[in-house]
Amino acid sequence: MSDRLSVFKTYKLYVGGKFPRSESGRVYEVQDSKGKWLANAPLSSRKDARDAVVAARKAFGGWAGATAYNRGQILYRVAEMLEGRKGQFVHEVAHAEGLSKNKAAEVVEAAIDRWVWYAGWTDKISQVVGGANPVAGPYFNLSTPEPTGVVTVVAPQDSSFLGLVSVIAPVIATGNTAVVIASEKAPLPALSLGEVLATSDLPGGVVNILSGKAAEMGPHLAAHQDVNAIDLTGATEGDLARDLEIAAADNLKRVLRPRTEDFADSPGLDRMTAFLETKTVWHPTGSLGASGSSY
Repeated sequence: MSDRLSVFKTYKLYVGGKFPRSESGRVYEVQDSKGKWLANAPLSSRKDARDAVVAARKAFGGWAGATAYNRGQILYRVAEMLEGRKGQFVHEVAHAEGLSKNKAAEVVEAAIDRWVWYAGWTDKISQVVGGANPVAGPYFNLSTPEPTGVVTVVAPQDSSFLGLVSVIAPVIATGNTAVVIASEKAPLPALSLGEVLATSDLPGGVVNILSGKAAEMGPHLAAHQDVNAIDLTGATEGDLARDLEIAAADNLKRVLRPRTEDFADSPGLDRMTAFLETKTVWHPTGSLGASGSSY
C-alpha cells in the first residue's frame, strides 16, 4: 500500500485572466449530491465583484473590436481544450449533479458541442439580425448588431456545466464581456472552466468567474453603473430575480429574466440577440454619370 498523501486541488476565482483567491479570504465547503465534502471554494466578496467588472470593462474594447471570425476561432479553441480535459469535467459534473459517469459524459459532450455551435455563429449572427432597410430616397440604410458591453451572468444553479456553457458562450460570441456568478452549490465545473479559458487564447477579462452567493454579489452587480446587462437565469432564490431587476433599472440595463429551460434542447438565437444593440446607419447613394442613375 502507498503511504503517499493526496494532493487536493485549490480552487480559485478567475478574474482578469488571473487566479486570485477571494479578497475576503473566505471559503465555503462544496459538497456532492450525497453531502460528501468535495472541496473548499472561494466565497467572493463585493470587492471581488467590482474587480471583475473592472477587468471586463478593460477587455471589452479589444474583444468587441476583434473580427467575428477571430472570436469564432477562439471559441472553437475553447471547445478543443474542453475535449482534451473531458475526463476531469466528467468527474466534476458527476459529483456535482449526482449523475452516473456515462450520463455525466453525455452532459460534458453536449456542453462541448454547444461551444462549437456558438463558435459557428460568431460571423453569421449579424447576417440574420442585421440587413439593408428599404427607404424612400437616395440612401443606403443599414442596420447592424453591436455588443451591449459588460454582462453579469447569474449561472444556473442545477445545470453546473451544460447550463453554464449555455449562458456564457452566447454572451461572448457576440462580442460582450462577462462577469459570471457560478452555481453556489456546484461551482467546481465553473472554476475549472476558468483554467481552460486561460489557456485557450481568450483575452484576460473577457470572462470572469466568481463563486459564492448570488444573493450577496448580485445586488452590487445589478446596481453597478458600469454593467450594461444582466442575465438572471440562476437567480431562483426567493425574490432575488425581482430585486435584481429593480436594481438593474437604475442605469437601464438590459435584463434577461429567468425562465423554465431544458439546456439539453437545441438553443435558439435569443440568448445572442438578448445582448445585442442595433446600430442603423444612413448614407447617401450619390449619382453615377449625367443620366442621374444611382447605386
